Amino acid sequence: MSAAGWAEVLKARRSRLPWVTVLAFTIAAAFGGLVMFILQDLSRARSLGLLGAKAALAGGTADWPAYFTLLAQTVAVGGALIFGLVVVWTFGREFSQDTVKDLLALPTSRPTIVAAKFAVTAGWCLLLVLYTYLLGLLAGTAIHLDRWSVATAVDGLVNLLLTAAMTFALVTPFALAASAGRGYLAGVGVMFLVFFLAQVVALLGYGRYFPWSVPALFAESTGADRPGVLGYVLVATAGLAGALGTAAWWTYADQDR
Repeated sequence: MSAAGWAEVLKARRSRLPWVTVLAFTIAAAFGGLVMFILQDLSRARSLGLLGAKAALAGGTADWPAYFTLLAQTVAVGGALIFGLVVVWTFGREFSQDTVKDLLALPTSRPTIVAAKFAVTAGWCLLLVLYTYLLGLLAGTAIHLDRWSVATAVDGLVNLLLTAAMTFALVTPFALAASAGRGYLAGVGVMFLVFFLAQVVALLGYGRYFPWSVPALFAESTGADRPGVLGYVLVATAGLAGALGTAAWWTYADQDR
């Protein structure tokens, strides 16, 4: 497992994708800080040429709880796309670059290879979330947001990590799609289809019954407004099914090319 994990880390380190994902989350955190800056003083935003009127339509207040909620929403929606791309790349690259048979010829079991890939992608996504949180702290401090407290910061981090955990669990089926489709295209196609359905189902009011809508609902709500136990069970079921299905496919599928 350690050798397989190190190999996956080496592949990621030599790729440009980690830097792309870091840039994406940097932009997301900076945009959240910009929204808070606009909401602090709309007249100031207008004088600076910012979109104060559109920011006002977004609602909300410019304080630390609102900023942490916005970061969690970013991870639930935009982060799902980035996490999905990371997982699709990690599994699909072996087929697109014709390295899968070389990989399977090594004295390492196929479930171990799959577990190593999921472990590295999970660690990768966790680092991205922590990086986003630290950027959020820096941005919020720079613009002097109100209602700061240690409890608020801890609560914001916990919500961010819970949202990220659910989001990552829901991208594991994309690994199965990339593996069964033997490349990136199938994984990306399934990912965009699921995200489209998540938006539609949420608009219809049934988001808590569709796993891929649950993280966004969790991020933007509190207390009793959050999805029920059924929503969390569906998320766990989808994540487990994706991971076990991917391991089963790698174990039993015929690699004939």
